[in-house]
Amino acid sequence: MKHLPYIILVSSMLLTAAYTGIQAQEYTPVPVTVSKEKVRVDGKVYYSHIVLERQTLYSICKAYNVTMEQIFEANPTVKTEGLKKNAVLLIPDQEKNVEVQVQAADEGQGADRKAVRKAARDSRKQQTVHTVKWYEDLDVIAEKYNVTVEAIMKENGLTGRKLRKRQKLVIPDMGEQQVQTGETEALDTAAVADTAVLIDGKTLFPSRKDGKVDVVLMLPFNATDGNPRSGSIDFYCGTLMAVKEAGDAGTDIDLSVYDVWNGELPVTAERLGKSDIVIGPVSPGDLSRLLEKCPEGTSVVSPLDHKAEYLSNGHPDFIQAPASTLTQYEDLARWIKEEQGAGEKVIVIYEKGARNIEELASMNSILEKDGIAFHSFSYSILEGRDIQQPLKGMMTTGAANRVLVMSESEAFVNDVVRNLNLLIHDKYDIVLYGPSKIRSFETIEVDNLHNTKLHTSLAYYVDYGSTAVKDFVKKYRALFNTEPTPYAFQGYDIATYFIGLCAGHDGDLDSILESSDREMLQTDLKFRKSGEGDGYVNTGVRRIVYGDNYTITLVK
Repeated sequence: MKHLPYIILVSSMLLTAAYTGIQAQEYTPVPVTVSKEKVRVDGKVYYSHIVLERQTLYSICKAYNVTMEQIFEANPTVKTEGLKKNAVLLIPDQEKNVEVQVQAADEGQGADRKAVRKAARDSRKQQTVHTVKWYEDLDVIAEKYNVTVEAIMKENGLTGRKLRKRQKLVIPDMGEQQVQTGETEALDTAAVADTAVLIDGKTLFPSRKDGKVDVVLMLPFNATDGNPRSGSIDFYCGTLMAVKEAGDAGTDIDLSVYDVWNGELPVTAERLGKSDIVIGPVSPGDLSRLLEKCPEGTSVVSPLDHKAEYLSNGHPDFIQAPASTLTQYEDLARWIKEEQGAGEKVIVIYEKGARNIEELASMNSILEKDGIAFHSFSYSILEGRDIQQPLKGMMTTGAANRVLVMSESEAFVNDVVRNLNLLIHDKYDIVLYGPSKIRSFETIEVDNLHNTKLHTSLAYYVDYGSTAVKDFVKKYRALFNTEPTPYAFQGYDIATYFIGLCAGHDGDLDSILESSDREMLQTDLKFRKSGEGDGYVNTGVRRIVYGDNYTITLVK
């Protein structure tokens, strides 16, 4: 660990800004619905859960309120082979199994059933039960509840200090004392590297600050309420993975992490000026305030919100990492041109009264500039049942019809896809091109996306068949005992990319950024100047195609 001298600074502030970046695109997590099917095995009751594509152990555990260890115990092969699509998981029914235990006690001892259950309920009411978070240890928990470590260990029969994530701990009786919720809980990074975490000016770990790459990370942790925002924590964990790997490779790093709150930026201009790279904050408003505060020449990376791209105008040191929606549409236009054959038709469909007038005008201009002949067709959602005949008049039955839908309205896109599927049944060959957000629309049948051979350009996409991705997931699980989320991948990608550039070029990004294209784990980074005197925007996207037999193929 000798190559990892970095400092982590976390100010205990509350941020109310919402995530609008990754969530606004395709980062809607796959929902986990608690199964209604139950089975009894060896006297215990289990939910029978069918694993859907892209569901993770983390999301399943969260939905059923169980630990990974409980799932591994009931499903041993999951620990060695991982989750598989359509596999059936046995998940313990916590409440039912408690009732079974009470019933067994009643029958075995002949006790009064109501009295036993009442005693159990009364006992639970009197107890304070704490669920262990991944960054907590016994010292943190003891301080939180104003009890001793020894008392917690005795109450729970612990023989050692090691805890499991989501482990339940019974806290000894505190009488009338109030839980000290005002204390800020430290983000435990001791397992990753030698760090100094500063919260309200208190140093929690020893530090060293003589590194060659100085990184400032600014995220909305909401660290004061004892339940930090999961997206920020995941991004932070991905960043730590990148820092660790860079350190193992011989790069010395100073990493300072700040919790941003309600438009307040808890960092001085002097500190920003010393950095090689500033990653964050998230929201366009916070980024705008940061740019006003930064000394000239301070490189600032927008890490998550694709809507922040406009800040590149007039800010030469601003770097927009997520590809914007317009960038994705522009790539769809190029894709259509690359694939269009003789006799094929191109149709652009958009909603009447749509707000994305600028994007529509840009798309029409791009198609015309590329020499692509196309029909424009607009309608309102109420006219959806009367559009097939007009569409047929624009299509051909002798070649493919390439349809671009210019909308991110779920109801409208769903109606377009429904009508296109009806036309496919009438023997029209249709290829649909659409925005990345279409993949997160729950009301659209997946079958219909495959029927229309959906082509979509994405700012983010993880190929879990990739060796590099498999290696990252394995290391992440080992280090944090959980599955990496898209935020974790993004934190790793951005930190790895910019730390590497700064280490190799003394922080002089302006001279090499446009010639440093790189494919990361979930993001392609291809930065280009948006104009004279402006900052950089990312033009890198990934293309996927929905094919036959429910295949989804990464083609670029």
